[in-house]
Amino acid sequence: MAFRRRSWLPPLTLAMALLSCLATTAVGKRTGELSVFWGRNKDEGTLREACDTGLYNTVAISFYSVLGHDRYGVELSGHKLDDVGADITHCQSKGVLVLLSIGGGGGSGNDESLPSTASASDVADHLWNAHLGGGRNGVLRPFGDAVVDGVDFYVDQGAPEYYEELARRLDGYNINAAGNRKRVRLTATPRCMFPDRSLEPALQTGLFERIHVRFYGDDGCSYKNGVVDRWEKWTARYPGSQVYLGLAAAESGVPEGARPPVEVYLKYLYYLLLPKVQKAPNYGGVMVWDRFTDKKTGYSRAVKGWASCSYAGCV
Repeated sequence: MAFRRRSWLPPLTLAMALLSCLATTAVGKRTGELSVFWGRNKDEGTLREACDTGLYNTVAISFYSVLGHDRYGVELSGHKLDDVGADITHCQSKGVLVLLSIGGGGGSGNDESLPSTASASDVADHLWNAHLGGGRNGVLRPFGDAVVDGVDFYVDQGAPEYYEELARRLDGYNINAAGNRKRVRLTATPRCMFPDRSLEPALQTGLFERIHVRFYGDDGCSYKNGVVDRWEKWTARYPGSQVYLGLAAAESGVPEGARPPVEVYLKYLYYLLLPKVQKAPNYGGVMVWDRFTDKKTGYSRAVKGWASCSYAGCV
């Protein structure tokens, strides 16, 4: 639903407008920087559609499965890989960063462990030649000539060893990059429980420009349960990375098809949570899981809308 301006404000709305003015400075800092995960449900729409909403600055394609035994591949639920390449290029033409996320919990009991340095090297080589700026005979490029901007680490299952080696190998492709433009940008999406066992060694390399901390997925990481304390640990531990607040649209409590839940976000997200997490100098924005649920609930649209206007100007 589109936002529109009102020329007259009833008393209650006026009071809320005054509260909004008090919070404007606190919530204006990069609140509109939104990342979303795409690729987990065919009913979420195409990648092109997601980028054309104008809501997202970054889209992470999920997932690239790493099984540690010379078996790699992109698993997109119900999407045709042949169509994704053109959509990647389209998104990038609109200034949207496109990442390929690796891991995703393994699925069907698969182990995401990398058993050796050689395995990490093989995965890096395959990512470079199949999805990044490389290209070698015999290596299939599922997205054609499209080149993703970087790789996101979303690792839940398996041992943490050798993921730091994978990060170093991928970053190594930047050594000969022309100018200051990185050819492989690295991000990570750890669980909020600090530290994240699966990703801690990799994060310690200092090579990740962005960290999306997942405050969803289990009771200990609920966005209503200890967010600020854990947030402060993450931002303090990695001052050289932009840290994003990862929230799940499915946990917003919004009925399917409902309008953006202004009252929910205004009360909690904007007045209680964001003013606190934005105190961190390396706060980067908000990450939303995932596009399918976000499309139904209007989660990102509410966040984006409130970042650009006060309560007085939105309905």
